[in-house]
Amino acid sequence: MFNWLSLVTGLFYIVLGIVVIIYKFFFTILEPAVAYGLGALLILYGVFRIYRAISKIKNSGDEK
Repeated sequence: MFNWLSLVTGLFYIVLGIVVIIYKFFFTILEPAVAYGLGALLILYGVFRIYRAISKIKNSGDEK
């Protein structure tokens, strides 16, 4: 269950990163350079979470 929740959380981070880049807002108005950097960081973290969740799901399937 935790692995699937981590997968959904990763998707949420990717969407949040895209929203930050488009609207340049994250609790306050951001400068464009900061918005792009923060958005990219959120997207990369989302991809990392999804990768880690998928690898754990595959490993748990191999053990059974």
